[in-house]
Amino acid sequence: MDRNSTIGLVLIGLIITVFSVMNQPSEAEIKAAQKKEAAAAKKADKKENKAPKASKTSAPTSSTSSQVVKTGEITAIENDELRIELNSKGGMLAGVYLKSYKSYKDFADKKDDALCLFEDGDALNQLVLSTAKGKIYTKDYLFDLVKSTKTKAVYEAKFAEGTIRQTYALKKGHDLSFNIEVLDNKGFILDNTVLNWAADFKKTERLFTEQRRVSTICFNQTESGLDYLSETSSESGVAEENIEWVAFKQSYFSAILHPTNAFPKKGTKFFIKNFGEGHPQAWTHLKGYHATMALDFQNNAASFNWFFGPNDYEVLKSYNSGYDDILNFGWGLFRWINIYAVQPIFNILLDNGMAIGWAILVLTLILKTILMPVQWKMFVSSVKMRILKPEIDELNAKYPKQEDAMKKQMEMMTLYRESGASPLAGCVPMLIQMPILLAVFRFFPAAFELRQKGFLWAEDLSSFDSILDFGFHIPVYGDHISLFTLLMAGTTLAYTYLNSGNMQTPQQPGMPDMRIIMYIFPFMMIFFFNNYSAGLSYYYFISTLLSIVMMVLIKQFFVNEDKLKVKMAERKANNAANPKVKKKSKFQERLEEMQRQQQETLKNRKK
Repeated sequence: MDRNSTIGLVLIGLIITVFSVMNQPSEAEIKAAQKKEAAAAKKADKKENKAPKASKTSAPTSSTSSQVVKTGEITAIENDELRIELNSKGGMLAGVYLKSYKSYKDFADKKDDALCLFEDGDALNQLVLSTAKGKIYTKDYLFDLVKSTKTKAVYEAKFAEGTIRQTYALKKGHDLSFNIEVLDNKGFILDNTVLNWAADFKKTERLFTEQRRVSTICFNQTESGLDYLSETSSESGVAEENIEWVAFKQSYFSAILHPTNAFPKKGTKFFIKNFGEGHPQAWTHLKGYHATMALDFQNNAASFNWFFGPNDYEVLKSYNSGYDDILNFGWGLFRWINIYAVQPIFNILLDNGMAIGWAILVLTLILKTILMPVQWKMFVSSVKMRILKPEIDELNAKYPKQEDAMKKQMEMMTLYRESGASPLAGCVPMLIQMPILLAVFRFFPAAFELRQKGFLWAEDLSSFDSILDFGFHIPVYGDHISLFTLLMAGTTLAYTYLNSGNMQTPQQPGMPDMRIIMYIFPFMMIFFFNNYSAGLSYYYFISTLLSIVMMVLIKQFFVNEDKLKVKMAERKANNAANPKVKKKSKFQERLEEMQRQQQETLKNRKK
């Protein structure tokens, strides 16, 4: 492996390492979030102490009443996919259960054995209505359940200014319609009405740190498209455009609110809250989501659709063409590779009944086959550079001084040109592979297909695999040993060893020895990947193993180094005898011009 190929590999390793570390909050960010949370909790306590005492009366009939109710009655509606719990206090959405999915076994909610996104007490959706006498917060008032079926519930609350009717109706699948009507409006200023939607999502996955790390609020703007708040720290944001829909997203499930008329930007804002250490929900819930959205009433009514479902690419696309933008498939080129290449191939394999572990293996084989010409080019380039190494060493010995660097570079360029070798021939193919490597780094942790799917000793490929639990936590490493990570690091070390003969030693004093760096990298992977998705480690293990096999096959059966050496020697001799056969490259011509000017400058200085 030539120097450029080695640098390319190191760059890939460093980028992957940065990807795995950069999204983790710093200690300063954690402390800042904790201070913010403590201040918010203190403020909330003060408000609670000042709040009026609860009354057992029913809904007030005038907005001037100070009477509030403490609790309401829970009513459930359901279809084949969802169980929705509604609270008559505020006529609010209280709990959401996904019947086709389960939480991780160690902390699964036993209610109906369904995955719980949030339960009563974790969420609210209230109207803040403006009147001439002040504001009405509907979460404080008891609504009457005026109609109820298995899939539909209608709530009403009467005020002096009019009647608020809220209708919840389940459709097929993961959709819940939500309609707000103002009947006999006598005093509500609807232009100033906002909808407060908040929820504290419960943890549902074994890999809790990753689930929390990628949880955030996403919102789709009418002109600029998708935007989102920080995934690593508490953050607030204000809408700069009208908002088409808002998503409360965690790693594998989301709640998406889509209004019929876009939320106006004025008055629309979002806030995501981290639960730091010491918070009562630090180990039971992911984060606190809050959205305040201005409403665009038409004929005294506003309508919405809620999606409660999996972050499955095909499912999200089937409900809305833009919902899949919330998936963490990377950005730009990386996302395109995942959406238009990796995901379709993976879907075809799974749709044909292939087990998840074997599907990953076949997907890896397909990707490696596609990259076979690149692998071939890299190997041939490394062989050529190894053949030229003695002559390159001679040039280094011939021009040891720094002031002769230009002459040395020119002669090296001539050597490369005459022999048909290029130091960039190994680097460019590596750069071609890099987008795929980085795309897959984002694909497997985000792929819903891996969730709770086991393979060999891994019980859940979306989480880490463990062959030994320590019972205590080791800083940076974790509390277990991941075998797929060890296998990945082992094959990477073997690949490095097989290529060590191709690595060049540093040409300049003080330059790092790339061989040492490449040997350190596999050991770094053990620490950074130990708590990552087992599916990702498994993919990299198979990918590196196939690279070793391909390299051996190319070397043994397709590229004869002795014949290549003779061919290069013949080409060099022909080019030396007929220098006009191949013109100098523009780069070499510029290099020669630079040397000529440098020599003239030195002569002038001597005079």
